[in-house]
Amino acid sequence: MKTNDAERRSFIKKAAVGGLLTLGLPNIVLSAFAADKIKKISLTKGDVILFQGDSITDAGRSRSENSENNAKALGSGYAFLAAADLLNNNPSKDLKIFNKGVSGNKVYQLAERWDADALDLKPNVLSILVGVNDYWHMKNGNYSGTIKTYRDDYKALLERTLQKHPDVKLIIGEPYTLLGTAVNKSWFPAFHEYRYVARDLADAFKATFIPYQTVYDKAVETAPSAYWTPDGVHPSIAGARLMATAWLEAIKD
Repeated sequence: MKTNDAERRSFIKKAAVGGLLTLGLPNIVLSAFAADKIKKISLTKGDVILFQGDSITDAGRSRSENSENNAKALGSGYAFLAAADLLNNNPSKDLKIFNKGVSGNKVYQLAERWDADALDLKPNVLSILVGVNDYWHMKNGNYSGTIKTYRDDYKALLERTLQKHPDVKLIIGEPYTLLGTAVNKSWFPAFHEYRYVARDLADAFKATFIPYQTVYDKAVETAPSAYWTPDGVHPSIAGARLMATAWLEAIKD
């Protein structure tokens, strides 16, 4: 009992000094966003919103369901949670929301399916989160791409998108990792370069940038990394809610 009391007092003291006791999800996100001047976007009636990326976005979505605002088609991750809030909060806007993330995808694989899974949907808002596989698969020897490949492929994808849809509102998510069952210290500092590329491209293409790494780094001040993403890449339920909250923070009220 004495040990537990001591540990509890230590945690409370630490939390009070760091302000952690007040850091619920909205405050975690706001704290992370405070370091960045996030460009927010406005939604208009009839907007088509498309989530694109790898397994983090895919989140087990049904491939057989293709209609907009379909729960099965949106998966069980941050895209579904963000869509639920968007639709609940904007019933008069007639939003049409799709998720076309595919597990395992690297940038070049997005490019291979980009016409059917992105351009043909004519999105007004296009959210992309990609990059962890470009590093992960290279690191484990299953892919020969480099950081230059990632940069060049991503840049070409964005140029292609704007050539077809010059008025699309771009959202670029920051690739992120935490230490977990799939991620160890050998990932760093090399993985950080993929984060920096995503940020640079967001700046170059005047896209809204979601600083997911900063958001997660703030979150681990309140609970261990395994609480947010057990393997260091794929979010838990709490991690998915955290990401959705961060994504929604980039949308103007």
